Formats: sequence, C-alpha cells, structure tokens
Amino acid sequence: MTVKISQTAEIQKFFEEASGFGNDNGSPRLKQIILRILNDSAKIIEDLEISDEEFWKAVDYLNRLGGRNEAGLLVAGLGIEHFLDLLQDAKDEQADLTGGTPRTIEGPLYVAGAPICQGEARLDDGSEEGVATVMFLQGQVFDPQGKPLAGATVDLWHANTLGNYSYFDQSQSEYNLRRRIITDAEGRYRARSIVPSGYGCSPDGPTQEVLNQLGRHGQRPAHIHFFISAPGYRHLTTQINLAGDQYLWDDFAYATRDGLVGDIHFVEDAAAARARGIEGRFAELDFDFQLQTAPAPVEQARSKRPRALQ
Repeated sequence: MTVKISQTAEIQKFFEEASGFGNDNGSPRLKQIILRILNDSAKIIEDLEISDEEFWKAVDYLNRLGGRNEAGLLVAGLGIEHFLDLLQDAKDEQADLTGGTPRTIEGPLYVAGAPICQGEARLDDGSEEGVATVMFLQGQVFDPQGKPLAGATVDLWHANTLGNYSYFDQSQSEYNLRRRIITDAEGRYRARSIVPSGYGCSPDGPTQEVLNQLGRHGQRPAHIHFFISAPGYRHLTTQINLAGDQYLWDDFAYATRDGLVGDIHFVEDAAAARARGIEGRFAELDFDFQLQTAPAPVEQARSKRPRALQ
C-alpha cells in the first residue's frame, strides 16, 4: 500500500507555513490560493503516484512553456479558458442575466492601443495585396431591446493569410489588422480587411507537445476577435469563426459557439468588385452584436488581464 501523508496534521502545518500563514505580511488572498495549490498538488502526486522523473519533467516543461510565451495558448488548448466562459454563463443564468451575443475566449494575441476610427476603417496595410482576398465586414451593435447603439466601440483584430498576428509577428506593420471602430448614429460599423487564415500551434512548441501526447491537433479555424463596449452596457469579449472552415467545429481552443458563426459570402462578379473600388474576387461578411445592460459599473470594462501594448 502506498503511504499517503498529505492530509496529516504535520504536512498541513508545513504547507500553511510555506503559504505564508505564519506571518501577517503579504496577500491573504494569495496565501489562500497557494495553500490550495500545494494541497491539490500533493494529492495528485500521491493519488496518481507521480514519480520523481515525471515531476521534474513537469517542472522543466513549465520552464519551457514560459520561455516560449505559450502559457496563454496552453490554457486555451486545454479548455480552461472556455471553462471560464461556461462558468460565467452559469453565474449569469443564475442571476437572470441572459440574452445578447454569446461570449467566447479572448485568446492570447490582443494588443491594446489600436487606432480609433469613426464608423468605418481599413484594417490591412495592403502588404498582402494580390495574395489575400479582400473582405468587407459590417454590422450593427444593438441594446437589449434591439435599438441601435451609437458610439459603441468595436475593437477587432485578426490574423493575416499566414495565420500570424501583428506585433507578435514582427514582419507586419504596427497595428496591422487591428482597429477600434466607433459605431455611427445607426449603431453601424464597417471595415475593409482581408479574409484571415486559421492557424496552428507551433509544431515544435510546448503546447503542441502536450496536445500530441493527448492525441489532439492544435488547429484553429479562421476567425475574427472582438471587444464590444458602450457606456451603460456589459463589456463583451467574443469572436466569430468563419463558416466553411474545416476546423469550424473542431477548434482546439473550443471557441466556436452557437450564434458565433460568420456566414462569409464570396463574390466573383467583376462589376460588383469595381463598384467596391477593387478588382477580382472578394468576400462579404455581415455580423451584428447585441449587448446586455451592465448591472454594475465595473462590468462595463474588460477584465484587467495582462495584455500586450504596442
């Protein structure tokens, strides 16, 4: 029989000391969290009979995960970020805060400070002209009663045709494919951009390393991220995944949800292209958003999660 000591009084006292409960300094909240982590880690080690080799391989993995800046990718790939959405959905339902556009994960690739545009914007810098398909994206932002919301902020970002994001991909120009659009008097936003590509985890990275051991792929469908906000309304973090993508309902990050599929329409008509001021095939995508009333002022702002700043 394997000896289990994690719940003994001696070990509990030891973990409390390691968590800082023997002093009046520091953060009581963090002490509580660390104590839980120590207890749960010890229980895992005992219950699953984790060997020393397995333990130190895990420590090495965490070092490599941080070194590649992939922690945000891993929590998405293991479904933890999606779980946070499901947990908030359950809390909302209990509080009778339902309706509106569904939330979904933010992901790790947002960059604060994108240029602000009134009503409409061009997102791409033209560097993929002749390679990318031009995309015209538009929609409206509504309140819970279906009234258009003027002055709402539509903060959007997406990948290029290689599945890469500006800032993290240094070959792209500053804030390429990132803008903040203020809706017009009809609550409408309009954007010219390019059809994004989905992407996969780096094949030699630590996230894909774990997914390989789980027998899973690390692919995402083509998608567009959004923050939608307006005074008096709950901040919405969401994204739309593009219909027709082979990974639409097989997203390794579990971001695809009912109500968040964008029906992208490709147009081959030359006259329609000329009317848009372009040549060749292009795409059109309409997507509307509906916000919920904020029950408290704090819910009007996005979370204080650490984010990149250009």
